[in-house]
Amino acid sequence: MKNLLDKIFLRSNNLDYVSKDIKDLTKKTPSNRIFEAINSYSTESEIRYVGGCIRKIINKENVDDIDLATNLEPKQVCQALEKNNINYYESGIEHGTITALEGKHKFEITTLRKDISTDGRHAKVEFSKDWKEDASRRDFTINSIYSDKDGNLFDPFNGKKDLENGFVNFIGDADKRIKEDYLRILRYLRFFLNYSKQSHNLETIKKLKINIGGVSKLSKDRLLDELKKTLKIDILEKLSKDKLSLDLFLMIFPELKNIKIFSKLNNIKKKILKEKDFIFLLSLMIIDETDNAEYFLYRFNISKKDQKRIKLIDDFYKKKNSKTFTEKNMNKVFYYYGKETTIDILCHKIIKSNKIDNNLLELCKLYQSKITPVVPVSADVLIKKYQIPEGRKLGEKLRAIEEEWVENNFQISEQQINNIINN
Repeated sequence: MKNLLDKIFLRSNNLDYVSKDIKDLTKKTPSNRIFEAINSYSTESEIRYVGGCIRKIINKENVDDIDLATNLEPKQVCQALEKNNINYYESGIEHGTITALEGKHKFEITTLRKDISTDGRHAKVEFSKDWKEDASRRDFTINSIYSDKDGNLFDPFNGKKDLENGFVNFIGDADKRIKEDYLRILRYLRFFLNYSKQSHNLETIKKLKINIGGVSKLSKDRLLDELKKTLKIDILEKLSKDKLSLDLFLMIFPELKNIKIFSKLNNIKKKILKEKDFIFLLSLMIIDETDNAEYFLYRFNISKKDQKRIKLIDDFYKKKNSKTFTEKNMNKVFYYYGKETTIDILCHKIIKSNKIDNNLLELCKLYQSKITPVVPVSADVLIKKYQIPEGRKLGEKLRAIEEEWVENNFQISEQQINNIINN
């Protein structure tokens, strides 16, 4: 059986870093248990690493997820895992995917398959035992590289060579591949910006543009998920300087109006941005003192917590006093809205300013370690000392004291309190 596969897949015994790193992946994660469970199921059963983890190893990147392909059908995969006491759940069984759980690791195991029909968004699949057929339905050559647990590569479309030479090539006809799933337009951009060492193939760009309208068929969740994978500082830098990629990207996400700010980053800004998450990077691009941010949040399903975070930054910059970044003014933001919002607002200003303001950098450091102050006067004090009964008046006096205390940079005198009480 393996002799036949050798002829089809050009099996290569890689005595280099790729082979070593794949072996290390097998040793350092519970992958070996998955391989043993599937490979021992029958004399014909086989499982291999595939896709992103192999691509990242070849490119010397950190592997953060592990995808596997097998010639067993999903029910057989479940049986093999159960027999070996490996936990799992059916994450996408209709498309042949089972997710195995071993400690803190997740392994997506997908049955070999072929597409029966596609509509640009979903595919109807038929399970297969043909590794070449499975490879043929994938999007790019660099994603159709398989490996056994010992680092022997199975590379029917020379994906390793393309990756090393910096080519992002569709498998087969680009137009057909795109029409199968319009998300591949965004995936092409992400992989090109990550891996390309070449100029765009203009014929490929033409096919992408012709099919751009198909993106409207995609679910907002899929688009947002792909956007999250793209919004990394290194990718954004390249994207902001690559006109062909940028034009396509903005056709899909026209609200990302400020993306050009990533084209001229100094080392200080890069250091700040490398520590920032998706929501902060997104907020930089959509907040422009108009209703642009609101429209993006209307279009996409972002969590209530993240919506609130973006809206707080947006609201601050729409206010007239948003040009004043004194410690006194930022103390108000810090007290009422918290550390995260304060630092988000300050970092926004730093990134969007042409020159680095050391005062803003110092304020960022200050609020990283600052503890939220507590109003020095409580309801009990007002009740006992000033004989104010519980009720509306008590609440009004407490709010007035709090406002005076915040306005005076978290300081208030006995006289000021007396004046508020007697007013």
